[in-house]
Amino acid sequence: MTQKTFPSALGFLVVCGSVWGLAEAGLGLALESCAKLASGSIMTGVALFFIAAAWARTRRVAGPALAVGIALAFKLFDALLLGLPIKHGAVANPMFAFVTEGLALLVIVPFLAESCKQKAVGQAFLGGMSALLAVNLFPLVKFATGIPACVVAGGTTALSLHYAPIAVGVSLLTVPLGFLAAAKAGAWDERRAIAPGISRWAVPAAAIALCLAVQVLLRLA
Repeated sequence: MTQKTFPSALGFLVVCGSVWGLAEAGLGLALESCAKLASGSIMTGVALFFIAAAWARTRRVAGPALAVGIALAFKLFDALLLGLPIKHGAVANPMFAFVTEGLALLVIVPFLAESCKQKAVGQAFLGGMSALLAVNLFPLVKFATGIPACVVAGGTTALSLHYAPIAVGVSLLTVPLGFLAAAKAGAWDERRAIAPGISRWAVPAAAIALCLAVQVLLRLA
């Protein structure tokens, strides 16, 4: 995608970041019973779906960066709803994870040939390698937030490393799906350009409003 067409992707990026932010709140709630097991690894795969979709739609660093920024904003809003300080392990550490997940994909993707990026196998490889890098970066969270990563019960191994195969396995599926979602969004934009009837911002505005409303209901119910 060229720079000229980047503005047409902004709505899609807003939707990606908003739904990702809501998914983090919803999955965190649904997986609360196993929060000390593999939930973080599952969420890594979910995060990489949205990051991959943002990159595939824009082919620029700015795409994933904007999606990550919106997801971070949702996390801060979640902290407000829960009455938690930013320097809380349930807030600061997941925010660090968002950044490392975005960084991991952006580090890996330039090393893949363009032909690989266009095939599901290559996209799956990108997902697996990005997840592997992200989970290895996460233990550095202590240096960024002052809060150490959770470790396995009775041991010293970070959960992100212990459950790395799950993060990799989930990402093998979610990253190709992210590329597919981006392609569908691009096709929809082309159809809308031919027969405009809905404002470019109608869908993203509705998405962000709906996601915020659902997040409030999840936390205050």
